[in-house]
Amino acid sequence: MNPLLQNLEGGLIVSCQALEDEPLYGSAIMGKMAIAAREGGAVGIRANTPADIKAIKQAIDLPVIGLYKKNYQDSEIYITPTIKEVAEVVEAGADIVAFDATDRVRPGGQLLDDFVEEIRIRFPSVLLMADISTTEEGLHAVGLGCDLISTTLAGYTPYTEHITTFDKTLLTVLVEKTGCPIIAEGRVNTPELAAECIREGAFAVVVGSAITRPQEITKQFAKEIGKTSVNN
Repeated sequence: MNPLLQNLEGGLIVSCQALEDEPLYGSAIMGKMAIAAREGGAVGIRANTPADIKAIKQAIDLPVIGLYKKNYQDSEIYITPTIKEVAEVVEAGADIVAFDATDRVRPGGQLLDDFVEEIRIRFPSVLLMADISTTEEGLHAVGLGCDLISTTLAGYTPYTEHITTFDKTLLTVLVEKTGCPIIAEGRVNTPELAAECIREGAFAVVVGSAITRPQEITKQFAKEIGKTSVNN
């Protein structure tokens, strides 16, 4: 196994991301967030945008899974959708490149198989993480030779929007049917669930909002307190 992947096995990867409309937006802040995650025991970081990736790589020495969210008018895919974003993520210093590997039309009508082949030709040494939403997509990504498969998009594609909690079945089926490292990601919102994912065979677990989006964490507390106030 690749030594870098060995460092991730059985551990917690923290997704340090903030969009432009969020209070913690900014590369300097994400760098600090990554330091905090490392001090808390994270074994890796997942980060969005070249700027944030660079800032985090300068701040800590943990492996960084890089992606670049970009919107294109001719496609629903926005997680590292084209080779242009891949190149920028690699140049920023990401150790692993994450991209949308779902069964949807890519920008410019490019097929997923051709996209992965293009990455392999241009960046033969980069490790690839395929973000998928179904078992079939996961198996296809394994067949394409992706190094890691992540359940990131379960519940976030039009054909899986009925899924509103972490998809344990998707995880267990992919672990059973593949020999590929499967990453548990998407609505892993408690320490207990994260630990359960590892017990079920997840190679590692990615947690984002439950750790790095204080506005969302605050909403949960405020909502529960609000219920108590109404009842009283």
